[in-house]
Amino acid sequence: MTKKKINIFKKKESIIKDLTKQLLSIFSKNPTQEFNYKQLAAKIGVTDAASKNQILQKLEELKGKKRIDETSRGKYKIHLANNYFVGTLDVTSNGNAYLVCDELEKDLFIPNNNLNKALNLDVVKVFEYKRKGSKKTEGEVVEIIKRYKTEFVGVLQMNNNFGFVIPDDPKMYTDLFIPKKDLNNAVDGDKVVAELLEWPQNSKNPFGKITKVIGKPGHHETEIHSILYEYSLPYEFPYEVEKEANDLSVEISNQEISKRRDLRSTTTFTIDPADAKDFDDALSFRIIENGNYEVGIHIADVTHYLTENSVLDQEAYKRATSVYLVDRVIPMLPEILSNNVCSLRPNEDKLTFSAVFEMDHNANIVNQWFGKTVIHSDKRFTYDQAQQIIEHGVDLTCVKNNEKKSIEISEALLALDKLAKILRNKRISKGAITFDKIEVKFHLDQDANPTGVYFKESKDANKLIEEFMLLANKRVAEFIGKTDSKADEKTFVYRIHDEPNIDKLLSLNGLIQKFGYKINVKNKQTISASLNDLLKNVQGKAEENMVETLAIRSMSKAIYSTDNIGHYGLSFPYYSHFTSPIRRYPDVMVHRLLFHYLNGGKSPKPFKYEEMCEHCSDREMMASSAERDSIKYMQVKYMQQHQDQLFDAVISGVTEWGIYVEIIENKCEGMVRIKDLKDDFYIFDEKQYALVGQSNKNLLQLGAKVKVKVKKVDLEKKHLDFNLIKHS
Repeated sequence: MTKKKINIFKKKESIIKDLTKQLLSIFSKNPTQEFNYKQLAAKIGVTDAASKNQILQKLEELKGKKRIDETSRGKYKIHLANNYFVGTLDVTSNGNAYLVCDELEKDLFIPNNNLNKALNLDVVKVFEYKRKGSKKTEGEVVEIIKRYKTEFVGVLQMNNNFGFVIPDDPKMYTDLFIPKKDLNNAVDGDKVVAELLEWPQNSKNPFGKITKVIGKPGHHETEIHSILYEYSLPYEFPYEVEKEANDLSVEISNQEISKRRDLRSTTTFTIDPADAKDFDDALSFRIIENGNYEVGIHIADVTHYLTENSVLDQEAYKRATSVYLVDRVIPMLPEILSNNVCSLRPNEDKLTFSAVFEMDHNANIVNQWFGKTVIHSDKRFTYDQAQQIIEHGVDLTCVKNNEKKSIEISEALLALDKLAKILRNKRISKGAITFDKIEVKFHLDQDANPTGVYFKESKDANKLIEEFMLLANKRVAEFIGKTDSKADEKTFVYRIHDEPNIDKLLSLNGLIQKFGYKINVKNKQTISASLNDLLKNVQGKAEENMVETLAIRSMSKAIYSTDNIGHYGLSFPYYSHFTSPIRRYPDVMVHRLLFHYLNGGKSPKPFKYEEMCEHCSDREMMASSAERDSIKYMQVKYMQQHQDQLFDAVISGVTEWGIYVEIIENKCEGMVRIKDLKDDFYIFDEKQYALVGQSNKNLLQLGAKVKVKVKKVDLEKKHLDFNLIKHS
């Protein structure tokens, strides 16, 4: 009996596990090389006749499926037909994924069992094939070309001699196995950072080690730091970076001033949020002899202090952007630069890089000049203060106190507001799309607990600054990018935005038609015009935030590139980022290139700059995700205090597992799970974007108004569950 058991065990062991995957991995990593079965057996590490026979059989099977080609008798190589694609993996929260690839008309579905250890945002090679008995195609990952990341934030769950880290990220579909020797003093229940070390072929879980213990889940600092670690965002500067920043010479010498255009006597001011500390742009205004206006857009001259390839510069590039979480800023530059030396604070001389325009009263550009300047800001406005002057005219307290300079500044502000409104109208008439999405903000107490929610709206003062920053960015890009011939083209960093995907627009159209809206997708002009009409028509409606969010998701993402294709959303053929070098590294690159060309420099090769653009685009995406996560965390934390309250909400999403609802008064979103709908048995109807009750035919449809109460608050997963109390 015992002998029989042993024989059975040996027989099972002789079967090579994941043979298809192992063979395809060898072929795909060596796409030009031929292999015979003996070479493949050696690579897999088997020598017995039974295993070699399995390899021969599998080779014939793969040849029949056209996964490999027999190039000569007994020799095989990968079949490089048109059904292999390289792209980025987008894993969904249910564990399946899609391949995002420019060569594909639409994203390719990859079921979970075909991921072959690939993770979210990995760069992978995928084989496309038709599903059995279907005309639809799906994919299988055959090679992981590049891991997106190897560090994951999660909670440690201990067993006797090992543990598992359960990742916070819902797109991370597997836990990490942690041997006892790699626990790094972490204990059961700790929020930790775990590094993925290896994923053995026959293991269900990857092996990892704990590199950092963050703290106990649910604590504010733990959760905020978890977000930073999740997106590889450092919250402290290395010692050598701080030292280099502190050792910088900050004195503005007469010799330096002599190299620049001196605009210190021109009326100049800044307009920023009330809590801002890094003022990286200022406006100046004067009326010149011919009656036209001279408008200066002055940007902190960060590159004067940030020496290329210095320790400070390398750290700024690594970060690439400042990150604005709900309760703190993670700056790109150390505070001595971002909030002090480079910040255009009032009543101080500052070094700037400027775009100066002569404009007529209809906001037409008559002349322009770009170059290094020195300015002196006369006034620091908050947006609310500037808005008061725009709405009510010159500040009457200034008139009463005979403050001549303040009166001049108020008059300048009013004149600039008129010009900004003309610029905005011109931009919209040419097809620019006006996304003025409301931002959710929080009133926080001294312990960073949310005491209230408010919304940041874009008013005239915000739009004034926006228009002149857009003008400077556009004209700088045109100045470098507009050339008479191919030979005159120069390497530059553009901010580009592709046209929207027609499939996404049609999908958006299907959604918004439920509310009585429509997008005309006939051509570029009709799309822009109807999107603007949509955004205008939803203002003040319960579905406003949801429709705006869906519209934004239908758009392409703006990125940085040396290959200029224009900016669709702004309707600018040439656009760059020049106006925020304190908080965006691409602006630093633009300043350096612009100054280089103004001094007669030759065009550098684009390869290095394109690589830097890709890095900055990636870091910007990470920063945006972290900012969204921090808002979601604070919304969940806020709702923790209101669990007994009844809220009016709107259905913002419908899925087969439930409905998402957004509370109208504070924009907090959560889920009503289908299993918690007790009044009927509901089935998901994809065509109607609704859950349909099978007995009473109740329709829980996208955009419908409902009343909800909080059922469960999960701070760690930043998730809210609601109970549905009433629906129409």
